[in-house]
Amino acid sequence: MPSLAALLDSQHEVAAVVTRPPARSGRGRALTDSPVADLAAKAGIPVLTPASAKTEEFRGQLADLAPEAAAVVAYGALLPPPILAIPPHGWVNLHFSLLPAWRGASPVQAAIRAGDDITGASTFRLEAGMDTGPVYGVITEAIRPDDTAGELLDRHRVED
Repeated sequence: MPSLAALLDSQHEVAAVVTRPPARSGRGRALTDSPVADLAAKAGIPVLTPASAKTEEFRGQLADLAPEAAAVVAYGALLPPPILAIPPHGWVNLHFSLLPAWRGASPVQAAIRAGDDITGASTFRLEAGMDTGPVYGVITEAIRPDDTAGELLDRHRVED
């Protein structure tokens, strides 16, 4: 959510937010929007919640928005080429590793497991492969001897 908050506070126009569909949670198993959807709704930003990025409906919704560029954080799945092709300036991803190290899921946990001394976050342009594409910038963070993945990610989020 810090990334969306930063975008909302920036000079960029946020045309819409894409997030997971509402999920069941709590004792009553009520359908609950994601925190990203809640923040977008509070900011008056349209929220798209496709069950899959591969649907024609989602492709049409995204094409109708005509974004110049798109930001993605922690999506967790590959975006198909027709979706990647919609914004002319591409999709910029924030990934919590120093790419090309620890591509894919759980990069912070992988860095800790491997005994790395340093990790960080990379912004890069999405391509059809998993966490491939040119890297635009990185920030680094030392991994302390007693760090857990949660603590390390919290430090990233605070500085995000």
